[in-house]
Amino acid sequence: MNRTELEAKVKELVAITFNTDESKLTMNTKIKEDLGGTSLLMVGLVSEIENELEVLVQLQVAAACATIGELVDKVQEQL
Repeated sequence: MNRTELEAKVKELVAITFNTDESKLTMNTKIKEDLGGTSLLMVGLVSEIENELEVLVQLQVAAACATIGELVDKVQEQL
């Protein structure tokens, strides 16, 4: 999976988890500030990422990401 495909997949999973319009998401979208990312939603997002991409991402690492782009970086490191 290349970077563009990974970004698209993570954006799709973020949109589903946070019940938001995927077309409004960018790599600079702030997970906590723009999406209201609670810890419970982050648990769900990490679970979705792990299931869909067959990768292990620690919740603490994902929760520390400020933007979707940072989250994609962390997921890419694990692939």
